[in-house]
Amino acid sequence: MNSYGKWILGGLGWAFGGPIGAILGFLMGSAFDSMNSGAYEYKPEQMSTQPGDFRISLLILSAAVMKADGKQLRSELDFIKAFFIQNFGAEATVHYMKAFKDILRQDIPVKEVCMQIRMHMDLHSRLQLLHFLFGIALADGHAHPREVKAIEEIAGWLNINAYDVASIKNMFVKDTRSAYTILEVTPEASEEEIKKAYRNMALKYHPDKVSHLGEEFQQAAKEKFQQVSEAYNTIRRERGF
Repeated sequence: MNSYGKWILGGLGWAFGGPIGAILGFLMGSAFDSMNSGAYEYKPEQMSTQPGDFRISLLILSAAVMKADGKQLRSELDFIKAFFIQNFGAEATVHYMKAFKDILRQDIPVKEVCMQIRMHMDLHSRLQLLHFLFGIALADGHAHPREVKAIEEIAGWLNINAYDVASIKNMFVKDTRSAYTILEVTPEASEEEIKKAYRNMALKYHPDKVSHLGEEFQQAAKEKFQQVSEAYNTIRRERGF
């Protein structure tokens, strides 16, 4: 297959699988092109997906965030690679990272991708995606304003409300109000309001809510769940209840 193969398959992917299908089609075409030159070993069983697939969605949106500030930092790539190694193993990560480098070279229709994810992925999984994206933005210890803005736009297209966005953001970017923001309450909230908010957030972010994504993602969910608990305990200690 010549170099036009990736574009042909990309067009077919868009027609039958939306924007995510188009990106996968491009990857398939790129893999086949490289196979002809002996530069790439493509394994369909490790890259196949359906619209809304969490892993592919994660790679596509990660690429969009990384490109937002015009720089692609080694620390960000290492963060993504480490996450995939931990959750999917070293062998699978090799193939995902090759795909990711191809995705980084594409002009990603972020809004269209988000709309497709929104249609095929439940809220708890979308919140988990957002949590990971903030992790990438902070991988170098500093969140570039353009990356934060990109994540906030992605959140809007994923139909994640501003309170949830602020809650997750404050799990990474701390200030004196972070504990309250994580629980989605104000410092003026009553003790009962704070307890109620904690119960609601504990349900929203409980690891069991993403059990359908596999055990590997429950660990990431547990970390977010712990942040909610720590925020509640911080307020409880400060107020003495």
